[in-house]
Order: sequence, then C-alpha cells, then structure tokens
Amino acid sequence: MTALAHALSPAVDLQLLSGNEAVALGAWRAGLVLAAGYPGTPSTEIIETLARYPEVTTQWSTNEKVALEVALGASIAGRRALCTMKHVGLNVASDTLMSLGLTGCNAGLVIAVADDVGFSSSQNEQDSRYWGRFAQLPVLEAADAQAAFELAQAAFELSERHQVPVILRLTTRVCHVKRTVRVPEAPRREPAPMPYAKDAARWIVTPNHVGGRLAARTKRNAALRREAEAAPWNRTDPGSDTRLGLVVTPAVYHAAREALPEAPILSLDFSWPLPVERIRAFAAGVETLLVVEEVEPLVETELRAAGLRVEGRPLLPVSGERSAAEIRRAAALLLGDGATAPEPAHATAVFPRPPTLCTGCPYLGVYFWLSRISGAIVSGDIGCYTLGACGPWNAIDTVFSMGASLGVAGGIARGLEGTTPKRPVVAVIGDSTFLHSGMQGLADLAYHGTNVTVLLLDNRATAMTGGQNNPANGRAFDGTPAGSRIDFPKLVEALGVKRERIRRIDPYDLPAFSRALREEIRVEGPSVLVTTRPCVFSGDFERSAPLRVDDAACNGCTSCLDVGCPAILVTRRETQRRATGKSVDLAWVKIDPLMCTGCEVCAKACARGAIARPDARPEPVPA
Repeated sequence: MTALAHALSPAVDLQLLSGNEAVALGAWRAGLVLAAGYPGTPSTEIIETLARYPEVTTQWSTNEKVALEVALGASIAGRRALCTMKHVGLNVASDTLMSLGLTGCNAGLVIAVADDVGFSSSQNEQDSRYWGRFAQLPVLEAADAQAAFELAQAAFELSERHQVPVILRLTTRVCHVKRTVRVPEAPRREPAPMPYAKDAARWIVTPNHVGGRLAARTKRNAALRREAEAAPWNRTDPGSDTRLGLVVTPAVYHAAREALPEAPILSLDFSWPLPVERIRAFAAGVETLLVVEEVEPLVETELRAAGLRVEGRPLLPVSGERSAAEIRRAAALLLGDGATAPEPAHATAVFPRPPTLCTGCPYLGVYFWLSRISGAIVSGDIGCYTLGACGPWNAIDTVFSMGASLGVAGGIARGLEGTTPKRPVVAVIGDSTFLHSGMQGLADLAYHGTNVTVLLLDNRATAMTGGQNNPANGRAFDGTPAGSRIDFPKLVEALGVKRERIRRIDPYDLPAFSRALREEIRVEGPSVLVTTRPCVFSGDFERSAPLRVDDAACNGCTSCLDVGCPAILVTRRETQRRATGKSVDLAWVKIDPLMCTGCEVCAKACARGAIARPDARPEPVPA
C-alpha cells in the first residue's frame, strides 16, 4: 500500500485500474468461480485479467452463446459465474439470453457486455440496454473503473437476491480508461455453493412450462422496480443552478459534470427497470430536464411515455460518445443565454494512420492474388482479414457479421446463376471465426452444392483481438496443450465438402497458391483452401533473415507494393511516358530490415527477381 493510501485510510488500497481490470477484481472479490467469454474489443481484458486469479476457472469459448451457456450451467450448479462479450456478441447469445428472462438463474450470474460507442473497432454501435429491456433482465451501468469495481460485486448480490442474471453494461471509454480505484482491504468472499435442485418446470423451457414462469417474472420485475427506485447506485448531485437538470447514463456523467459544473445531475447506474418516480421527483426540482445518454434515446423515450416533459436527442448527436462540448451546446440552446463554459482548446490532429496488415502477415499473399482475379466477388468476414477491403488490395466486396461470409457468398452465387459473363464467388473466413459461427454456412454451401470457393485462413490464433488460443491451435487458455486440436480438412469434409475439393496451401508460396485458387474457381461446386501459416505474433511463427532490393535489377514496376507489406518503403517515384503515349507510374523501393520477417511474398511477386535474401534468388511469379 502506498503512503498516500495510508493517509487516506488504513483500510483502503489505491490501485490504478482500467474498467475491465476493475470488473475482474470486483468479480473475484465477490467469489466468482467460473468465467467464460469470447474475445472482442473492448471487453477482452476482463477474462485475461481473471485468468491471473487461481480461484477462478476461465475459458475462451467458441462463441458468445456458448460462453453464456457455460456460465449459466455453473450458476445452475450453484457457483457464481460471469460471461463477457462485446455488444455484437450479445446478439449471438440472445437466443439463450431471452430464455433466461423467464427461467432466471440459481447462483449469481453476471453478463458483462461492452458497448463500442464510437465505432472504434466494430461494425455497428448498438445499445445493449435494449437487451435488458427486451429480455427483462436488470441492467447496471458503470461510469468509470471505481464504479465498475463496486457494481461487479453488487451485481452478484442483486442476481442472487432476485434469482436473475444481471447485465453489467460498459462502454469503450469505461473499459479502457484507467483511474485510481479505492479498493478496501478485505479478503475474497466466496459464498458456499447454492444447492442444485431438479426443477423441470423451471429449467426445461418448453411451452407447457414457460407459461407458468410469466407470473414469477412479473412479480420479480415489480420487486426489481422497487429496488431501482431506492438503489444507492443511482446518485444525485444537487447542483446550485436549477434552471437545467440532467439525467445521464453513467458513461456520460464525467462529461456532463465537466460541461455544467453547477447543474443538478441524476446518474442512472441501475438503469433497468427505470426508476421513473425517482426521476419524476428530480425533475420537480429543476426548470428543464435534459436526458443525455449513449447511444439510443431509451431513457428519454420511456420518460416521455411516463408523461414527463424532457429534452434530449434533437439537441444531441445521434451516435458516438457524448462530449462536454456537445452538452454545453445543448444547454446553451435550452437556456438561451449563451452563458455556458467556453469551448476547450482542441488538440492538434494526429497524422492519419491507415489500417494495414502486419509485416509478414500470411494474408498478404491471399489478397495479392484476390485483387488480381478478374470479375471475382469476394465475401469477407470479421477479423484481421477484413483489412483486405483496404488499399492496396481493395479485394473484399462485403462484410457484415461474424461468420456471415459463407452464407452471403452462397446467396451471391445462387443469385448469379445463369448470368453472363460468369463471375467467380469467393468467401474468406479465419479459423476462429469459422469455429465461432462459420461452420453452419459451409454446411449449407455443401448441402446445396453452391459454387463458392472458400479460403479458410488458419493462422492458429484469434489474432484480431490479441492472439488468444482457440480449438484450432491445440493450446489451452494458459498455453499448455489442450484436450484436442481441430483438423480443418477433416472438419470441412465432415461438413459435406468433397475430399478432392479440399486443399492445404501455403499462402507464402504465391505461385502454388495462385494455381490452386484458379483451379478451384474453375470447378463447379464448393471447394475449400485451408491456408497454413501462423500469425506473425503467435508462438508458432518463425522469423527468417530479412530481404533486400537489388537496385540494379529493380525497374520500379510496383508489383511488390501491391503486396501491401509495411516493411516495403518507397524511396523514389517517377512517371514515365511510353512510346504508346501511355503514362506509367513507377516507384523504387527498399526493405526495412528491422521490420522484414523474411516471408518472401514480395520476392515472389517480383517478376524480375529484384528482391531476395543475399544468398538466394526467388522463383518469379507466373504471368
């Protein structure tokens, strides 16, 4: 404990924690026994932090639905459990989630879901509070790491008090921003296991049972509503300027307090069931009530339905994080006097960094060739390989959600049947995404005999979220050997693809990869190419000696730049006019030896053999 902590209180430790770390610490303090999740920014670090505590069994599950079901099973067995995911993962888990609104749980069950407000690394910006209202599960929200630490513990108590799973909603800023957290010096409290009781009417969700659960849910919701009205977590800052009062979701609280330091603020840490009467009493003490929330106007809509006069969405942006400047502008419009605090100075814009694949990434060769297949329609998926949609490749035409590439490609292929000229359809999916939710799509392609070429990119890691282990690399959470390792060719064959249409291929071997891809595109029916190079950040990757450019042999053709490797640096550009009158852009390059991994993809893309290791000459790429 620091000297400052002793000065504040001899019973309090001060720790610098992110919101994710604080959730993990709070859950551990509350006696958590099992935690399951699927990695996804901004939630990933919750499970990774919990893995440091020997008392907690942690696992990455194949997808979020499985993670929720594993945690539910532990709860039914009587032990406190947690599952984690990002906002889009709750969509995947929603089938089971909706049943839990009726069955409830046994021991405490907390669902920590992190909303990516502002699209920092997600395909949408949905508001997970909708799921709490839809499934009729209580929702707690944290303003910062301190609140996350406290609410993670309170969530288990609330869950067991009402025998219902609790959604703990976080946002990107809360998950990743660190602050000093006051942690009472108290031991971990692991309650005795709650007894498991066979109860078919509760745990077997069939039509003859669920009807009987409706009355129990109605009674539970009434009790939760009474608790929300009196909850200590919904805090009020009185304020001295009662012309304008703010009702905010917790992630907005600090921006609201910065924007309007004298305004009364009610922060809704227990946001569903909504404490309408408490808000009504708060509203009676101010002249105008402004609702500020991220991202949807849920509270605003419910308050209007309850007959309260409120201001909100028309004065604020429809997406992204709420800033102090936005709240000040809204207040100025409502008050009409322009007397709000001045705008803060803006930081200098950071030089843009376009997204790209890593040096030596096994996807470089894949997209080099996909960008060269005339007329191909490429259906992409969620992972590092989504970057194939960026330059220099521009090789992906669609991306929607985890595992969607195969179904979408199947629909495109069926929709193009009978059209001319015939266009090849390719689906790209990674190993972890395939196991998450891609197998069903491949089974559908095989069952219908749909003419799609599938590139199953096995890089032996869930790379996009930090290289977590998964069933494809045969290593457990802690890196030790797992119980099994997926054999993708056998799995693909079991899903219905003919054995002769399944190939393992080295994506670094550009000539062989090109031949295999073009051959499979020409054959009718589904086929699968399984690439075999690991992520450059995985323990399986072996770095080779860096390559160099022979300036005398280089003619500036830029084929190597089409590979898209960040280690290739342009030293000189020139535009030449040919005898035909056509202008050609040329570029001469060098290779950064500190970045180069020696993969030789750029060397094989060079038809002149101008790139090689000092002791080798590459095989030129075929025309």
